[in-house]
Amino acid sequence: MTATTPQVEFWRGDFGNAYIDRNDASHAQLASRITMWSEILKPLVGKMPGSILEVGCNLGINLRALRAISAAEFYAVEPNDKARSVLVGDSVVKEANLRGGMAQAIDFPSGVADLAFTSGVLIHIHPDHLLPACKEIHRCARRYVACVEYFSDKPEMIPYRGHDDRLFKRDFGSFWMDNFPDLTVLATGFAWKRTTGLDNLTWWLFEKAR
Repeated sequence: MTATTPQVEFWRGDFGNAYIDRNDASHAQLASRITMWSEILKPLVGKMPGSILEVGCNLGINLRALRAISAAEFYAVEPNDKARSVLVGDSVVKEANLRGGMAQAIDFPSGVADLAFTSGVLIHIHPDHLLPACKEIHRCARRYVACVEYFSDKPEMIPYRGHDDRLFKRDFGSFWMDNFPDLTVLATGFAWKRTTGLDNLTWWLFEKAR
């Protein structure tokens, strides 16, 4: 894999910094995420992950929400320098457990976390790089993989805030299952914006064969 992609540089640069400036971990956002993650992790009651890796965590809103319902050790990958500073400054992730870089080349050992996940990240990875990214996430997940993304029945590129080739929708659940036959679906769900405040997100929870 190359060291970077146009999509990664997009999030490392001014656009990524502006995204950070207009988002924050508000009470409403955290409450919605806590509800979503409580539903996602419901099948794991009694066998909750002791460690969790988020790939592309930005300000760590998911990890902040998970902190309310999990005692797991957190790991994270985030390409934006400004976001990483916030993560460390707010004690969301230990600096030793935080990496720069991208999903296609994760600087963590295999099986670093019981659960590895993305939330609104695979949609920003070019289709040519999606399988390498998922292979890295799969490699880092000891037991579970979760995916929270926008859904489409067929792959499509959607203009994103005036930019082409920066947002790609598809059936990510089927992509995972078609390319990783060792995965079993534990649960799926949909976070409807009208009732959850989240952005019409579809999620999947998978378990790796042991």
